Amino acid sequence: MKLSRPARRATLVVHVAASAGWLGLTLGLLALGITATTTGSAVTVEASVRAMKLFADWLLLPLAFLTLVSGLVLSLGTPWGLARHRWVYIKFWLTLATITATVFALRPGVGAAVTAVSAGGPLPDAGDVLFGPIVSLSAYLFMTVISVLKPWGLTRRGRRLREQKSPGRKAAGQKSVGQKSRGQKISAPARKPVDAERVSQTA
Repeated sequence: MKLSRPARRATLVVHVAASAGWLGLTLGLLALGITATTTGSAVTVEASVRAMKLFADWLLLPLAFLTLVSGLVLSLGTPWGLARHRWVYIKFWLTLATITATVFALRPGVGAAVTAVSAGGPLPDAGDVLFGPIVSLSAYLFMTVISVLKPWGLTRRGRRLREQKSPGRKAAGQKSVGQKSRGQKISAPARKPVDAERVSQTA
């Protein structure tokens, strides 16, 4: 199924807005993580990790899944396809890997940090609040770059689909050339009387 133009534009707006929100939220998590690991105030550390947990629990995953679903709708409902172009294919799998890392690494790490700090102890490991946002931010920036540049060309599937369409294009081109040549043959005799008339006038 191909999306209509209004549906495609609406889905594109949702995808861009969700991606931008996901990127901005990751920047906020990184800022809070840096604050928690560099400050000397226990109150600031607890406030930072609690804010990170709030963002990770209520905002991060909804934005991530909205980005993934809207991207799938755009790829499957437009000529870009999901596995025709390398940049689309890589972006899909990288988005899926980032969501998986968020569920199984970032959120548990932030939760462990909140539990330790709430009990009155220090931040157990800086990597719990820094590693996840750094990796996620790097992935989002990379996906933004390839979305703009669209590098690497077609996949094997994309080349195969293009080759399947090319015989039909060649046949259409040969048909148009044949029609043109037949038209030239029909119009050629019409010029002979004109040439004969010119010759008689010259004589």
